Amino acid sequence: MNDHVRLHCLRHAESENVVTGTAGAQPDAPLTARGRTQATEAGLRLGDEGITHVYAGTAVRARQTAAIVARTLGLTSGVTVVPGLEEVGLGRLEGSRDPAVRARTAEVLRAWVVDGDLDEAVGDGESGHTVTARVTAALTSLVTAHPGGTIAVVGHVASLTTGLGALCGLGGRVWGAPLPHAVPFLVEYGPGRAWRCRNWPGEC
Repeated sequence: MNDHVRLHCLRHAESENVVTGTAGAQPDAPLTARGRTQATEAGLRLGDEGITHVYAGTAVRARQTAAIVARTLGLTSGVTVVPGLEEVGLGRLEGSRDPAVRARTAEVLRAWVVDGDLDEAVGDGESGHTVTARVTAALTSLVTAHPGGTIAVVGHVASLTTGLGALCGLGGRVWGAPLPHAVPFLVEYGPGRAWRCRNWPGEC
């Protein structure tokens, strides 16, 4: 049986927490008007890819992006929410607008992705071990459910970079090329349980 799976992954469209510079997972932050337009454009770009289902993390902005993509694709199955795809949690620093917290968040993400140091965390927030484990588990569950299929997955910049960095062995090659809002990129899961990123923005 063909177990080759195509995942069109994308970061959620522009949301209120991005505009305000608010750090952390921010599960209740909605899309902006610009973000809704970006999500529609993403759906149009994916129109010829044969996508059968759209998945999203639990955050409002991810679910809203996924719903617009699914509607634009004309999918009647709607969106399935998958726990584990959420953005990195920052513990007591969640919701901070301090530039120092955002700078520290970038440092920690670099430690995870480039240096492979998963012990690092922002304050008492999640470690790289926790984020990598939950994102890779979520993505693995999706490819297991869709052998031979093509799906779309909406997540977040730091957690997707961390999880896919581990699965695809991206390392420091993707540093400096952060995921733009609502721009799909292709990840493939193929024979031999191999993961491959095909077109990470600026790299794959």
